[in-house]
Amino acid sequence: MDFDLTEDQLALRAGANDVLDDLASPARVRAHTGTNASFDPALWTAMVDQGWLGVEVGEGTGGLGLGSVEVAVLVEELGRHAAPVPFVPTVLALDALGMAGDDPWVARLLNGDAIACVAWDPAAPVPYAPSADIAIVLTDDGVYATELGDAASGNRPRREPAMDLTRELGWLHFDPATSRRLGGPDARTRLLDRGATFTSADLLGSATRALDMSVEYAKDRVQFGRPIGSFQAVKHRCADMLVDVEGMRSTVYWAAWCIGAGDPDASVAASTAKIWCADASKRVMASALQVHGGIGFTWEHDLHFFLKRAQLDQLAFGDSSAHRERLAALLRPRVEAGESVV
Repeated sequence: MDFDLTEDQLALRAGANDVLDDLASPARVRAHTGTNASFDPALWTAMVDQGWLGVEVGEGTGGLGLGSVEVAVLVEELGRHAAPVPFVPTVLALDALGMAGDDPWVARLLNGDAIACVAWDPAAPVPYAPSADIAIVLTDDGVYATELGDAASGNRPRREPAMDLTRELGWLHFDPATSRRLGGPDARTRLLDRGATFTSADLLGSATRALDMSVEYAKDRVQFGRPIGSFQAVKHRCADMLVDVEGMRSTVYWAAWCIGAGDPDASVAASTAKIWCADASKRVMASALQVHGGIGFTWEHDLHFFLKRAQLDQLAFGDSSAHRERLAALLRPRVEAGESVV
């Protein structure tokens, strides 16, 4: 059985990489962090024109009619470039609203005429909430949509200081009485699975870039007359980073496939991906800092884009501890019935 991406998926990755190398280069991302803009408008327009926002939306509704694996491909590339755009919230919102039959909002989001944010925890700050027109809120009993109005309405949250300067944050004040219920427990499970999986794909992209940067630096940095990559301690760190990244890749694409195929193990796969990716990214980023030495600890080095992006992603849609508890609850009935959990 071939577990690699298809030719079309590889072409999608190559095309995304070309666009992002141009419009989300390190220089452009750094320039963006020095502005008050919520996201990069040129990159966002290019993504709308490419049809990326509707990658999962049916062709009859104006989308590309592809699947969740293709979403993961795009999210991985966006994470690898630390792209300052609300792609994951938009994809999640499009699915939640589409499942609820809200075609007007789907059309606005597809055209880039509106911005969405997703609150996985009403008590936590929400990425892109200060500029969002609509918020999708995950609660204990279901999924809700809250319209925030335009910028002049004064209903949008205030922008708060954030460690990750590529994504704005704001506190969303959720009121069920003024929100619209999109679905119950099934909708909640679907949104949680998708959010955990696509956030894991973003973590994969960030970790891949950190590994690549570390390997290149280890080749170029000379100490005691030799490249530091020739020293055993550095070799071992880079090897461990590669093992972690490849493990992340396997869990992310397994989860993405399960979601797209409607596999009964979709929730198990999504939680597995978030557990592995959240923990592995911490190890990868720590090793990347060590390989880079003193320069890696400075904000002026591009490694910090990925380090700080990963710290937010590690918590999004539940941290590894929360997903271990969820995974245990999902697998307990099988264990009690004497069934295999593999």
